[in-house]
Amino acid sequence: MRIVSLIASATEIVCALGLGDRIVARSHECDYPATVKTLPACTSPKFDVEGLSYQIDERVKAIVQEGLSVYRVDASMLESLQPTHIITQSQCEVCAVSLKDVEEAVCQFTSSRPVIVSLEPDKLEDIWTDFLRVGSALACKEEAESLVSSLKVRINAIRERALSSNQRPRIAFIEWIDPLMAGGNWMPELIELAGAVSLFGTAGRHSPFIAWEDVAKADPDIILVSPCGFDIDRTMQEAHLLKSLRGWNALKAVKNNEVMVADGNRYFNRPGPRLVESLEILAEVSHPDMFAFGHEGDGWCRLA
Repeated sequence: MRIVSLIASATEIVCALGLGDRIVARSHECDYPATVKTLPACTSPKFDVEGLSYQIDERVKAIVQEGLSVYRVDASMLESLQPTHIITQSQCEVCAVSLKDVEEAVCQFTSSRPVIVSLEPDKLEDIWTDFLRVGSALACKEEAESLVSSLKVRINAIRERALSSNQRPRIAFIEWIDPLMAGGNWMPELIELAGAVSLFGTAGRHSPFIAWEDVAKADPDIILVSPCGFDIDRTMQEAHLLKSLRGWNALKAVKNNEVMVADGNRYFNRPGPRLVESLEILAEVSHPDMFAFGHEGDGWCRLA
């Protein structure tokens, strides 16, 4: 079995299933576990990933508006690797290589006909379905079922403890800074599981653009900033954009020092095994008197 994983969350799923040694190539975004970084990357972005949030957003929009793909797939590399399985996604063409990209690349193959496994997680239950889809395709369905079961046990333990509190902090989860976007898809579900209330975004739907005036009007108890694909240091570089917004200092979350920055690259934005750690972070942030998993200072920190 020769696996090419073209989405970071899928790489983590395959490794969690004990098949990391069967991966022969990855996407440019696959970086966990660390061992996969030695594998060749057969994708690359068509836009400059450096710059401010607004600049990155404009570059991506310009490509999409032309009806083009945001990423390149190296078809010749795929052909040389002779993969038996390629794992991709069809949930978001901006976040990772799409099914269409892979199908176009595979059409150029002359000697290999790999099985294409496409993931499409819109909500939490879809993520577990994708685990089983990967397991079935890679002939380890029982291992996938066991993995899902163990993750659900950890999630339910957090949920039950969080719901024992009579406090339900209202959270504004920020998934992109400029333009401002809230967390959608599985994020509202995770927030609810952590015993909190999600102010923006709808479970099962893509992350929505939001107006700053609406955030200010809602006056959240907690603001959690975790831009898609950004680690904490990268997000901190743009913290001044938030602090410059009209009425920022008047917000309850700001006055109470309840503005947090979390690692969106490792957590939250990746629908893989580490979503449980994402829930742990949310639990720590929402109920610090009840949860202490040790993520503060690494997975998240307060915005000074």
